Amino acid sequence: MMSGEGEEKVVCVTGASGFVASWLVKLLLQRGYTVKATVRDPNSPKTEHLRELDGAKERLHLIKANLLEEGSFDSAVDGCDGVFHTASPVIFSSDNPQEWYSLAKTLAEEAAWKFAKENGIDLVAIHPGTVIGPFFQPILNFGAEVILNLINGDQSFAFPYVFVEIRDVVYAHIRALEVPKASGRYLLAGSVAQHSDILKFLHEHYPTLLRSGKLEEKYQPTIKVSQERAKSLGINFTPWEVGVRGCIESLMEKGFLS
Repeated sequence: MMSGEGEEKVVCVTGASGFVASWLVKLLLQRGYTVKATVRDPNSPKTEHLRELDGAKERLHLIKANLLEEGSFDSAVDGCDGVFHTASPVIFSSDNPQEWYSLAKTLAEEAAWKFAKENGIDLVAIHPGTVIGPFFQPILNFGAEVILNLINGDQSFAFPYVFVEIRDVVYAHIRALEVPKASGRYLLAGSVAQHSDILKFLHEHYPTLLRSGKLEEKYQPTIKVSQERAKSLGINFTPWEVGVRGCIESLMEKGFLS
């Protein structure tokens, strides 16, 4: 990616310490943007990886904000050319948290579209599959947990995964801002990988990491998602194997795997 596209432009990234948002901050800085990044606590160790990014000293501003406090984002978004809203508070008590998470995200998007229409806001929604790849935030993300669980022998969720590499996701976000014709919703589905395909890859490339030598052939009906709209943003999807490899390297580097 070339730098310089964002010179003299200011953007806001909410929930900046998360997996996708951290990469988003990194690439925005590389492209010359000034970034106002909201976090719950700017002085927390969870934000150290952001302060260490190239360009952070000159063009990164960490701002304290909480989605549950009305008005706390006003100063962060004021004067911005664009806002990347990745923060999402999901509070629930349930035996199926993933189901409630999906519901909360759906309702949040419905509210966002309604608000955008009523207030004349140019809104674009990005919907990735399971995001995988290298990470530099200190805590695990969902995609990394999926790979870690497979390595540890958990085969309770033997279904196809719709993977998308983290840099493809972040680039799509940035292109949604930079491409004038970008509009509506974009589904990001880089590759569909069968559960057994992932295990074969792990056996071939990381055999010493696997907690179980058992390799089960459990093929499920495949999933097809159109890539046409995503490619209109200039996205060339990365093979899932690259994302898995990057994820594993980060897991080892950060001590989640020995």
